[in-house]
Amino acid sequence: MSLVQLRASKTAPPRDLRAFLPMTREEMDARGWDELDVLLINGDAYVDHPAFGGALIGRFLEGRGLRVGMIAQPRWDDPQDISRLGRPRLFVGITAGNLDSMLNKLTAQKKMRGEDQYSPDGALEQRPNRASIVYSNLARQAFPGLPVVLGGIEASLRRIAHFDYWSDQVRRSVLVDSKADLLIFGMGERPVWEVARRLKAGEDISTIRDVRGTAVMLPKGQWESLPKSRYVRDGLTLHLPSFEAVSVDKDAFLEMSRAFQHETNPGNGRPMIQPHGDRALYCNPPAYPLEMRDMDALYDLPFVRRPHWTYAGSKIPAFETVKHSIVTMRGCFGGCTFCSITEHEGRIIQSRSAESVLREIRTLRRMDDFRGVISDVGGPTANMYRMRCKSEQIESACRKLSCVHPGVCENLDTDHGPLVDLLKKVRKSEGVRRVFIASGVRYDLAERSPAFIRELATHHTGGQLSVAPEHVKDDVLAKMKKPGVASYERFAEQFTCASEAAGKDQHLVPYFISGHPGSTLDDMVDLALWLKARGVRPRQVQDFIPTPMSMATCMYHTGRDPFTREPVYTAKELREKKLQKSLLLYWDPAQHHLAREALRRAGRQGLIGHAPSCLVPPEGGGATRTHGASSVPNTRRPRRGLGAAGP
Repeated sequence: MSLVQLRASKTAPPRDLRAFLPMTREEMDARGWDELDVLLINGDAYVDHPAFGGALIGRFLEGRGLRVGMIAQPRWDDPQDISRLGRPRLFVGITAGNLDSMLNKLTAQKKMRGEDQYSPDGALEQRPNRASIVYSNLARQAFPGLPVVLGGIEASLRRIAHFDYWSDQVRRSVLVDSKADLLIFGMGERPVWEVARRLKAGEDISTIRDVRGTAVMLPKGQWESLPKSRYVRDGLTLHLPSFEAVSVDKDAFLEMSRAFQHETNPGNGRPMIQPHGDRALYCNPPAYPLEMRDMDALYDLPFVRRPHWTYAGSKIPAFETVKHSIVTMRGCFGGCTFCSITEHEGRIIQSRSAESVLREIRTLRRMDDFRGVISDVGGPTANMYRMRCKSEQIESACRKLSCVHPGVCENLDTDHGPLVDLLKKVRKSEGVRRVFIASGVRYDLAERSPAFIRELATHHTGGQLSVAPEHVKDDVLAKMKKPGVASYERFAEQFTCASEAAGKDQHLVPYFISGHPGSTLDDMVDLALWLKARGVRPRQVQDFIPTPMSMATCMYHTGRDPFTREPVYTAKELREKKLQKSLLLYWDPAQHHLAREALRRAGRQGLIGHAPSCLVPPEGGGATRTHGASSVPNTRRPRRGLGAAGP
């Protein structure tokens, strides 16, 4: 196991022992603390920035008067490392980090990634596989009898029985394997504070079973007689198929996945029970979203906005990307089946006020390396800022899984005015020279606002703008819950016209997914032909990864659509996944041997040759003429959350 040495160097920033959440005894002493209230164990390097979940929760609890310490990326072969700050008084909080630890480590081809963006200098092997489980068991050894509270994206998306792509099997709830006392799912501010407050008041962790946004294990004799819900508003418990059933019966897995998805609205979500042997997982309804004043207060916390001084000048790649960016909102109502952001952050958009964003800009100006360029103003989606259902009553009762598919809901307020006003204020702020939008733009919403597109093209695009049509075939897009390609093409035309009117030569950088459920080799051939006809040469494409709890993962595992129950074709062999990906890289000679194999398998041999209509040349025949095709570089930002597309 290779670990980064944490020692000071001549290039390290000065040690302000009271600036960060303590990672050392020296910092605890500087604060006059002989004991912590809460110890957070984090699979990421400790970067004190609001884009990093561990820091966000730590600062949130600190802001409520608790003494919070952080152990980042500890050794996992011995419990001594996580004991260096002593035994905390209330509980140990565990997070695997900003990404699922398996997704962070392995690609769609189940090969090691080239770097870990959340570790010093991108170093690999800084966290264990299934970090939530390993860290929780370490905490049990280090602090016998102390409550262990599990949270973060990995725990959130593995809270019920789930299909695990990397082991190719259905696994139990992570709460069972981790032996933690309680699991917090979703965005954790409300539930973690209620748990901390009740523990501080002297309540035993075993009695804290009713907190929204949490899950617990119930022993035999305490769950079997819970009344079963018959309809949504009866307030009773929804009983999911047991782990034993879903692990062997794909129909049961499909029904579990379908039922779970409909309980994600905090306005009408029911508590859920899922038996695991003699015990049962009990999931409370989701926590209520934060109001604007709560979001403002969260981002007003005193973040240092840089890595902890113990990293001695090492660079954290993810931080380098986001350090001069601003998060304006959280949540996503898109409901894309391949993405798990909605399952974690929720469908209700939670936005900050313009005044809060402007205060953060003043904080940015005080950073030594800030040169007036804000790299991103956005969130999971750039242009959902302050968009909500027109009626709180309708929103709280709604059971739809997407507000924009198969069409934009008539009750959704799609006004881009608040976002346009915010962007103008940000641009005019003292010390700001340029403001970019690097978060993905939802084009089916953007095309409804010519004013936003003009603003985007004129002021907030640095030559290239990332958008994600993902595919062009209607059947595949329907399985993704994405709009038809006509919507993308309308947006592309509007963006091009707006760029020309602004006197700028700018291009869209479209992202596509290969190997998604519903996509055949023939579909990928048609996508490649569409790309070639438009002169698009993607340099990076997304190879579908079935991540826990997404609906596309259910399709991958069961071979059926959980909503229609119809069969869905899925590429499961790693070889076929490679072949699908090669067709998107039709222009790359290194991929031609795979693309030729793909074309032959699809019965499209006629596209092998030198004719303008061909995709790739014959073997030994040199390169196919490109006929003006342009090379468009594709570079994604580090993932904010857990999606099912990966390089």
